[in-house]
Amino acid sequence: MPLTPEMRRAGVTPELMNTTRRFNCPNCGKEFSLMQSRAIACRGCRYANTNCRFVRCPFCDVEFPIQQVITKNKYGEKYLAGYMNNILANYYKSVGKRNSR
Repeated sequence: MPLTPEMRRAGVTPELMNTTRRFNCPNCGKEFSLMQSRAIACRGCRYANTNCRFVRCPFCDVEFPIQQVITKNKYGEKYLAGYMNNILANYYKSVGKRNSR
């Protein structure tokens, strides 16, 4: 889905669109987004705050590389992971929660 001018004015970026794009888990087949994975399944993982290049399914708890899902190289994996981490860190700071289980 291309970004519309209204989406750009609201602050939506291509990276945000990638993190909210839904896909199926290769293990259980259930659908989820990268943001949902990082916010729910990876919460409390000691590697979640270090730009981890993996995605964890919130349903079956299986981990697999982001590269299989969206990006084409390791630089893209690291950039996208860092982008998601920053969004979640800002959220937790604004609501007063710590990024742990």
